[in-house]
Amino acid sequence: MSQSLVRYSKVVAIVGDLLKISVPAAAAADAQAVAYGDLGLVEDPGGFKSLARVIKLEGELVSLQVFAGTKGLTTRASVRFFGHPMRVTYSANVLGRVFRGDGTPFDTGPSLSQDPKIEIDGPSANPARRLLASKMVRTDVPMIDIFNSLVESQKIPIFSVAGEPYNALLARIGIQADADIVVFGGLGMIFDDYHYFVRRFEDAGVFARTVMFVNLASDPVVERLLVPDMALAVAERFAVEEGKRVLVLLTDMTAYADAMKEVGIAMEAVPSNRGYMGDLYSQLARRYEKAADFKDGGSLTILSVTTMPGGDVTHPVPDNTGYITEGQFYLHDRMLDPFGSLSRLKQHVIGKVTREDHGQIMNTMIRFYSSARDAEQKQAMAFDLSEFDLRLLKFGKLFRERFMDIDVSLPLEAGLDLCWQTLAECFARDELLMKESLMDKYLPRLDDDERLPTAA
Repeated sequence: MSQSLVRYSKVVAIVGDLLKISVPAAAAADAQAVAYGDLGLVEDPGGFKSLARVIKLEGELVSLQVFAGTKGLTTRASVRFFGHPMRVTYSANVLGRVFRGDGTPFDTGPSLSQDPKIEIDGPSANPARRLLASKMVRTDVPMIDIFNSLVESQKIPIFSVAGEPYNALLARIGIQADADIVVFGGLGMIFDDYHYFVRRFEDAGVFARTVMFVNLASDPVVERLLVPDMALAVAERFAVEEGKRVLVLLTDMTAYADAMKEVGIAMEAVPSNRGYMGDLYSQLARRYEKAADFKDGGSLTILSVTTMPGGDVTHPVPDNTGYITEGQFYLHDRMLDPFGSLSRLKQHVIGKVTREDHGQIMNTMIRFYSSARDAEQKQAMAFDLSEFDLRLLKFGKLFRERFMDIDVSLPLEAGLDLCWQTLAECFARDELLMKESLMDKYLPRLDDDERLPTAA
């Protein structure tokens, strides 16, 4: 890492985690010019030392994000610029390792200081080099695989609220997904959540194909902004250069947006909706648009968590995210809601790379579950229920237990067979309104004693 010998010591202001320093034009001409995104080293006579990144250039005034925060930093500090943007280690040795938000190892593994470094936050892939999404990422989560299939190169969030087990779901998907490499990015996590992911990946035996970038809640908020860029830069290299099918897991992107808001306020930027900056959409889009299926390489798929404060889907973060991504998964009451969830790319794989009955069984199950919800409302309002309503109630109960609960794990084909079994237990053949050829092939024939009792 080359460092300039020129030090700049005229500190103008210290606001939050931002350091504003004067870089005279004459001095910048003698040394290497300071550019947006450049990395620098902040040093204080009292012993403080931290990396920092240029985030604003305004005449001779340079604003830097100090990675370690500004606690202990005085106006006697000085800055040396490196002449290049933030870099992250990329090599085969990063697999099975955990890194902090500033790119340094967080575990007790060997030093990677001699391994190659790559710049983060580069441009998205040229659309001409991208392939049309056509391959499925199997997760063994029935509500995803059967009803809203995850497709390679897709970018899709899990919308949830605080208290829901979205981290448990994300860990399960990381373990069960048929991806070559999993890159995990944790944003503002408590230590228990970080330890949970590490333990789950280790216990499942997938840690050797996983790379983790973690920013804890106790870490500087500035590092939170770097985690998605580091994770996506490493994932993109594995996909392009190694031809790997890479799955990127990010949690929680609302914490990322909150960090952007905090930095924006420190920069005295004019806020937009609910205090968030006006560039929230473009900043999120720059990260999500990294997802791609490369013509001459592998693929990069992004699955993130976006928490909705107060369960408000119109909150700026989920609202803007919904315009960028290709659908969303709604998680509430420990279940993935089939009505709020949507995968806009599922039509590229359902019935094409999956079984022929996939599309029909998916639509039929949702149709009956919608009717089951109506029957539940009639029951709650004390209306008289028909015999068919009672069978709908039974179906709704089975659907939630067998498919919607996030603890359920089933391969796709087993899940499709269970769908047919559930329909056979609740309805007659002529009530299904499905293709005769599919029912002849897949619908089990049950005797009356094999059918479950009607729900009361």
